[in-house]
Amino acid sequence: MLNKDGRRVNGSMIKNGLSRMNERGNGQGAGYAAYGIYPEFAEDYALHVFLDNMKEAKFSVEKEIERWGYIVHAEEIPVDDRKVEVSHIPYRYFFKPDPEKLLGRKIDEKDAILKMVMDINASRSGALVFSSGKNMGIFKASAWPEEVGNFYMVNKYKGYLWLGHNRYPTNTPGWWGGAHPFGLLDWSVVHNGEITSYGTNMRYVESFGYSCTMLTDTEVVTYLFDLLVRKHRLSTEMAGHALAPRFWDDIDRMAPNERDVHTALRLAYASASMNGPFAIVVGNTGGFVALTDRIKLRPLVMGYRGKTAFVSSEEAAIRAMEPNLDRVYHPPAGTPVVERLEGRA
Repeated sequence: MLNKDGRRVNGSMIKNGLSRMNERGNGQGAGYAAYGIYPEFAEDYALHVFLDNMKEAKFSVEKEIERWGYIVHAEEIPVDDRKVEVSHIPYRYFFKPDPEKLLGRKIDEKDAILKMVMDINASRSGALVFSSGKNMGIFKASAWPEEVGNFYMVNKYKGYLWLGHNRYPTNTPGWWGGAHPFGLLDWSVVHNGEITSYGTNMRYVESFGYSCTMLTDTEVVTYLFDLLVRKHRLSTEMAGHALAPRFWDDIDRMAPNERDVHTALRLAYASASMNGPFAIVVGNTGGFVALTDRIKLRPLVMGYRGKTAFVSSEEAAIRAMEPNLDRVYHPPAGTPVVERLEGRA
């Protein structure tokens, strides 16, 4: 859900919506992403980390962080440990890159964060960075959505954009790191379905310096959006069309200019295009994009009330958040729907 006017609300509304879809999960993974929750540290990167212990793992994370800049503030993420069996220690760092250290390595700020996250996660030293954006955070664990929401006390955080997910693990085990949302920088991704082109997509993003350490397709979707939008500077809509490209028969029937664009996208991003049944929602600081596969083998529905936009796998979840909708909309297959925060390009 996105309040396009920037109005911040706590996480109780989206937790209530997720509770209507427990048949889509099995208690092995759930999570939330929220934007606008750290106004007091809005210019610092908020690194959410799972630590296996508070000595060796914490030391190795902080050693890597300090290679790139300064820790402004660090603390355990407040939790109600009566609600979930704790497998890892959720910890957070508010981090400011050092321009001199970045200049010495000839790397820009966001690529430095990317490399730092990749290095920590690839080292498998008892730590996992699962959220790394500014003024946003991901909260997830192996449990039911209500339990995860109560564990992290999401009702105490206020954000203008919230994503939530209830997982039913199929191809990978249910564990804290494998729960959705997946994140990198200010991207957060929730996903229903399966990306059968995972191997091709994984090799493609790894050729650009990303490291896929989770062995799950949703991680690859996150990196694809970062690559296409942040690094290749495609618009969010264009990235959606590249990842779920139109069929050649459809392209042949387009007007010449439109046909040229979609032909170029299919050819340039053949290894990035995603196959299989999927519905995804991708959030960032400017809003969200929702997208299904080209024949919509997974459901997706939009709802609107005033300046608030909702998207879900089921209309019932949206109506649990807002019973009095102005409009309900079912996006066509393979067509990205972008909702933006007012005043943001």
